[in-house]
Amino acid sequence: MIAVDESIRVLVVEDEESYRQALASGLGREGFIVEVAADGVEALRLFAEDPPHIVLLDMLLPGMHGIEVCRRMRRLAPVPIVMVSAVDSELDVVLGLELGAAGYVTKPFRLRELVARMQAILRRVSPPDVPPLELAPSEPEPVPEFPDDEERPDVAFGSVVVDFVRREVTVGGVRTHLSRREFDLLSVLLTPVRRVRTRDELIDLLWPDRFLSDSRTLDTHIHRLRAKLEPDPADPRFIVTVRGVGFRIEPDGDDPVPPTQTEPGPDPSTESKGPQGPSDRTQPLTA
Repeated sequence: MIAVDESIRVLVVEDEESYRQALASGLGREGFIVEVAADGVEALRLFAEDPPHIVLLDMLLPGMHGIEVCRRMRRLAPVPIVMVSAVDSELDVVLGLELGAAGYVTKPFRLRELVARMQAILRRVSPPDVPPLELAPSEPEPVPEFPDDEERPDVAFGSVVVDFVRREVTVGGVRTHLSRREFDLLSVLLTPVRRVRTRDELIDLLWPDRFLSDSRTLDTHIHRLRAKLEPDPADPRFIVTVRGVGFRIEPDGDDPVPPTQTEPGPDPSTESKGPQGPSDRTQPLTA
């Protein structure tokens, strides 16, 4: 069991009874003191009466959307809020994070992963009234393994040229806009080219402060990169999926390895016709 100080209180705001009960039971077994609310109004009442140390807030609540609940909670107290939803809406994620949410979790998720993320958030926020967690020493957050962009030479693959100094990408000589996260993802994949980066590695490098119960956010960014850089995004040649592992950049395209050129056998249609004249294009290659 993950060690958590028994006085850490979590408010679970969830309208689905099955999830609410499962979270209350599971988090209770992990040592948290759990309060539950089935809607935004009840959640705000409990929050105002005695702010918890952390909140798990479902986004799709009856009566009052989780975004509004988050906004009102942030006005009351600086308590870390983890947004929870079965709908992976990028707009909702952005709104929640802009309002000060500490993270975002997509259903379904695994309890131990959720607890680990909650511990990390509480350790990072460290409000003065929260007793320290009894956690094993953690490794430092990973740092992207590539040199300063000011020192990196341009990299080209296909018709794509990546200028790290200017953080610009051109495709066929035309500048293509990449978001900051898209450029960072491409930069990691190019360090170096052909190196396979696992899904977990990419998530840890690019989203160190967010919890992803699955890798749909990563897949969305890979999809966007392919749409902007690949000749045929539906059949990517350069940003290659390594099944069951992650992704890599293949600068020469992911075409099958061409067969070794060998001398072809005799053409069955000409076997009985004797020697061919010099103008016959089917003449076998000679050493």
